[in-house]
Amino acid sequence: QVQLVESGGGLVQAGGSLRLSCAASGSIFSINAMGWYRQAPGKQRELVATITYGGNTNYADSVKGRFTISRDNAKNTVYLQMNSLKSEDTAVYYCNGQIRPRIQDGYLEVWGQGTLVTVSS
Repeated sequence: QVQLVESGGGLVQAGGSLRLSCAASGSIFSINAMGWYRQAPGKQRELVATITYGGNTNYADSVKGRFTISRDNAKNTVYLQMNSLKSEDTAVYYCNGQIRPRIQDGYLEVWGQGTLVTVSS
């Protein structure tokens, strides 16, 4: 069984930084795109950033210039460096990956359990 496990969330003051990590484990043949999404209280889940296997990135306008997504393919891990945090960044952050468990399988969309980021003003 494939799973994604996030870590690194917590409480930080506005203007501060946090680094989230998400590691994939289980039966993994390959991983295509990976990404981070977030869901604030009372709002829908939204895209934060994505990264392809080759390193091409995409960001939500609200985080451009402040957040950086990266990945270590050898470790099946994706990171999100968050700088200049604002109160509106407060949300549960979810990791997402397109994972192929075995060579004979198609790609599955897998979600992590989420990690809470709280930015105090």
